[in-house]
Amino acid sequence: MTDKMYTSSIEMVEVSPRDGLQNERAIVATADKLTLIEQAIATGARRIEVTSFVNPKAVPQMAGAEQVCAGLPQRDDVTFIGLVMNPRGAERAIATGRIDQLGAVAVTTDRFAMANQGQTSDGSVEASKDIIRRAQAAGLTGQATIAASFGCPFEGEVAEDRVLAMAEAIAEADPVEIALADTIGVGNPAHVERLVTRVRDAIAPLPVRVHFHNTRGTGLANLWAAIGAGATVVDASIGGLGGCPFAPGAAGNVATEDVVYMLERAGIATGFDLDLLIETNRWLAGVMEKQLPAMVGKAGGFPRPETKRKEELA
Repeated sequence: MTDKMYTSSIEMVEVSPRDGLQNERAIVATADKLTLIEQAIATGARRIEVTSFVNPKAVPQMAGAEQVCAGLPQRDDVTFIGLVMNPRGAERAIATGRIDQLGAVAVTTDRFAMANQGQTSDGSVEASKDIIRRAQAAGLTGQATIAASFGCPFEGEVAEDRVLAMAEAIAEADPVEIALADTIGVGNPAHVERLVTRVRDAIAPLPVRVHFHNTRGTGLANLWAAIGAGATVVDASIGGLGGCPFAPGAAGNVATEDVVYMLERAGIATGFDLDLLIETNRWLAGVMEKQLPAMVGKAGGFPRPETKRKEELA
């Protein structure tokens, strides 16, 4: 089938409480956000992007970030991540005393960077480095995502060399990892394999994380290509919810249920319980009052739970 040597396990970051919800018009109550986080932990999530510290006028769904943090469970085995865009956001996150890791965002193009966070692309790189260093000074860890790594909603194609230069610059701040994000879901497996390989080699031994949107149905194929190219951490969102308010046409993230199903069936351990993920999908669909995009949430796993029980009793 292939001569690639795939890893035996993969680390996953659950992003539904932040990226999954931020583009939804119906405001989700703090209590439901906390229940989502608790259920994510129950399914096996050990790194969770719980909120973002941004201006609530720009992203109304993220209002009450401090309240979410105040209600987080006490778990020494879970890393709670707060997304921040600038020093003010970083200080807000640090002040909660509940965030373990700051996530910064750098953007590959000036037009998207201005729309997303009011600064140039180069400015977003410097801001990311500053956020990572602020996290370290506060006794936390920091990481960065390079948004629109595979294409920009405003400027179109993005040169691989630009992404590579940004990754090398951010690596100077010693983050725990650097993520490549397909913010608007335009990537293809060949492009993903090539870019992940180049960035992996450039920033080693720092890990490469990947963040894919399934806007055009290529999310899982891209994720598989990224793992084959050496990415060791992947983002996913329960239910497949997600999108960027500042990126026209962006749609949902790859669904945690779909990723776990694919990887576990392929012999790559994730640490997640698929049956509990499907149950959480159904609960979240009730909260959102709509069916969620995740395919496994609709179709169910395989073998079916009743088939598993029959095999165990045989």
